[in-house]
Amino acid sequence: MTIKRLQPEERLTGAVVHGKTVYLAGQVADDPTLDAEGQTADILRQIDALLAEAGTSSARLLSVQIFLSDMNDMAAMNRAWDAWLDRDAKPARATVEARLADPRWKVEITGIAALP
Repeated sequence: MTIKRLQPEERLTGAVVHGKTVYLAGQVADDPTLDAEGQTADILRQIDALLAEAGTSSARLLSVQIFLSDMNDMAAMNRAWDAWLDRDAKPARATVEARLADPRWKVEITGIAALP
């Protein structure tokens, strides 16, 4: 099977497609000055764009991992998540607190999706 890499950067690729599976790199907000809700909404927009480029959508997400720099931001993150979520296609999800690479980042999200 071929491997397709989308949006390569210096140290990583935004998404990797192998077979019928899309693997997302950890996505962070383009604007780290936003609050947790704003950062989450920005990340979910990026995920939508990556999945579209790969030929799929958030409705085909299989699993998502969310990293919060502070669990006190869980409610704010969930507001953006709930506004974005397809209630008929919820992925498996884990949310953990973690120290992120840039202290301005409040949220990082990665996931795995299926292609049609």
